[in-house]
Amino acid sequence: MTIEAVQPTLPDAGLDVIVTGLSSDAHTWNLVYLELLLEELGCRVTNLGACVPDVTIVRECVTRRPDLLVISSLNGHGRQDGVRLMEAFRARPELVTTPVVIGGKLDVTGGSNAARLLEAGFDAVFEDSAGLTPFRTFLRTLSVRAPGVPLGAG
Repeated sequence: MTIEAVQPTLPDAGLDVIVTGLSSDAHTWNLVYLELLLEELGCRVTNLGACVPDVTIVRECVTRRPDLLVISSLNGHGRQDGVRLMEAFRARPELVTTPVVIGGKLDVTGGSNAARLLEAGFDAVFEDSAGLTPFRTFLRTLSVRAPGVPLGAG
């Protein structure tokens, strides 16, 4: 594991972010790490915790309307659980344009799952070997888009 220095706060980030684990993933340290990282980057974070049912994640996003949903997986079932979650998530009209990312250990067999997860409706996939730089770059793209502008339109 490598440690990367946290970049300065994102300019005018002010992003409301929900961080969560998936229903089958009981790991918590990764969620706390992401929460602290996002807060250091100027985001307001709600951490739903581990073993969160799909229905709870969808309900919280409908209620809170975050600028970003961040899903972390360490148990290797991220692809399977993530695809299932996105079916319910993207079925809600009010969440169609909400950016959603997933990262960590996404499969028990290894290899890339990015194409399948992007096809399911994720806006970005961060596999565990890539480090934090791609995630921080993605956050910068969100922080500079105008409020109310769907991802990819700004």
